[in-house]
Amino acid sequence: MNKNEKKRYLFFVSQDYSFPVLRPLQQKIVMQGDEAKWFMYGDEININYLNAGEERLFNIEDVVEYAPHAVFVPGNVVPSFISGLKVQVFHGLPSAKVKKSGQLYHYIIRGMFDLYCTQGPSSTQKFQELAKQYGFFNVEETGWCKLDPLFPLEKRDENSKQKSIFFASTFSPRFSKAKILYPLILDMMKKYDFNWYITLHPKMDLSIVELYKSIDLPNVKFVESTELIESFKKSDLMLCDTSSIIYEFLTQLKPVITFQTEKNAPELINVEDIDKLEETILSVLDNLDINRENIEKSVMQFHPYIDGKSSDRVLMAVDKMLEGKNMPKKKKPLNLIRNFKLRKELGYWKWKI
Repeated sequence: MNKNEKKRYLFFVSQDYSFPVLRPLQQKIVMQGDEAKWFMYGDEININYLNAGEERLFNIEDVVEYAPHAVFVPGNVVPSFISGLKVQVFHGLPSAKVKKSGQLYHYIIRGMFDLYCTQGPSSTQKFQELAKQYGFFNVEETGWCKLDPLFPLEKRDENSKQKSIFFASTFSPRFSKAKILYPLILDMMKKYDFNWYITLHPKMDLSIVELYKSIDLPNVKFVESTELIESFKKSDLMLCDTSSIIYEFLTQLKPVITFQTEKNAPELINVEDIDKLEETILSVLDNLDINRENIEKSVMQFHPYIDGKSSDRVLMAVDKMLEGKNMPKKKKPLNLIRNFKLRKELGYWKWKI
């Protein structure tokens, strides 16, 4: 493409988690004089989360006509009939969630992307191995654009008497402990002078979501998944089960207590017995540096970038490929079944001749 040509970028999204992932990228795109447009599809995304001034393409015909130079995808799929480089920017950091077969969800290759923008050495190494195995995509370690607004890290107020806890839970019945923990958390909310920030996965069972949203206490705030960063900054520790959100929080070098997590790790303070959870929370709040060394070692592996410039690195990686550099050795597979399903879902049956 012409170096002086204004670049057209597309955000291809179907879930609410996409907004905070892509907005830092959008900000950089606009700052460099290029344009980004959103295409939202499916019935699991709330179009009301789109901000004033953010441009939306309303139908798939408009998307095809827009002819983007690159398509950024936080989700798992993107159709081949949309033009441009297909870029995976991920909807979460690597987590311990595995399929029943034992395969980690984070590393499933679906044959739809040209570029994977990885978040740190641990995921980069794995994706580079997969790139060598498959040959039809490239890997660039960039850091995660969602976390740009978190940096530089703000120093904790050591004189603050009121502590804050961030509680998060995933949606999968296999991993979620939100229902089990509700009575204990509610009791602690009433008993102690702590601030609580609560977020639940958008796919969580609605009855459990309503249970937590119905808590009417002045020290409790329910946070939507699109607005987490500011609550992260205000919180002293996280309580969670098994979710990639754990690692987003850990990048602040703050402690995370997990309850019956799927895969325990040194950077986490895991509790198996619910009767010991309250005393563990109180103990950690009294010594917030208790697990600092293990956290630092872990963060250096999965997201060592603290400059808030991951979005810049993503765009530089894309620019290189748009200039014909660093291209994969093979073409992507035709992926006929997945592309047919996407055509059916999007209602697009035109074919290039």
